[in-house]
Amino acid sequence: MLEIRNIHKTFNKGTINEKVALDGVSLTLDEGDFVTVIGGNGAGKSTVLNAVAGVWPVDEGSILLDGIDVTGMPEHKRAKYIGRVFQDPMNGTAATMEIQENLALAMRRGDRRTLRWGITKKEKAMYREALRELDLGLEDRMSNKVGLLSGGQRQALTLLMATLKKPKILLLDEHTAALDPKTAAKVLALSEKMIREDNLTTLMVTHNMLDAIKYGNRLIMMNEGKIILNIGGEEKKNLTVDDLLQKFEEVSGEQFANDKALLS
Repeated sequence: MLEIRNIHKTFNKGTINEKVALDGVSLTLDEGDFVTVIGGNGAGKSTVLNAVAGVWPVDEGSILLDGIDVTGMPEHKRAKYIGRVFQDPMNGTAATMEIQENLALAMRRGDRRTLRWGITKKEKAMYREALRELDLGLEDRMSNKVGLLSGGQRQALTLLMATLKKPKILLLDEHTAALDPKTAAKVLALSEKMIREDNLTTLMVTHNMLDAIKYGNRLIMMNEGKIILNIGGEEKKNLTVDDLLQKFEEVSGEQFANDKALLS
């Protein structure tokens, strides 16, 4: 479903601020794969997601989604293939629009726009049922402005919007990092439920080692713009944080010194 072939990206090339963000990254995800991505600050985790989403062009390499070469495709044209949830709950929704209006926008992602009724009765019924599944009481607040929601409610709504039309790939970019622990756990549980039920191919960036181990069927660790660990199957099921730290040290020759990840 996703093929990343030897992609490179350097920011501020030729200046004193030159930064190699991706250094020959290759990764393949089969349909239904749920891959967690972990690494220290500046390791290249979010940069990989931005490359897949088309936020900026890569310097070298290619990216294929379901066999379609999207390497040169602009971000707005890739959007119909991709669902994405950002770290900041304020992103991904329109605060001044109603909950149901936000869902209608998500439902029309990638479609041609025409003059017609904004939201039909059939759509309202579908949105109400989808919101009920979140178990947050939002199905009774469909006409409320999104800006009135809490961070957790807004992130859950963004997750629903990202998956409303089954995307070819779902990108979760530290989507619980800005939430309190209890709300983060609920949003993660919702994420896993949606991914499992719809068999969504997913890349989830996280700083939390326990979450990286607990969720998904594969785990990759990045360091200095490269994938240095790719763990799946029984090895991942039996993995512990201590194992992960030891493997990182063996492969990279250095200690994993990221307080945020270790303390999560």
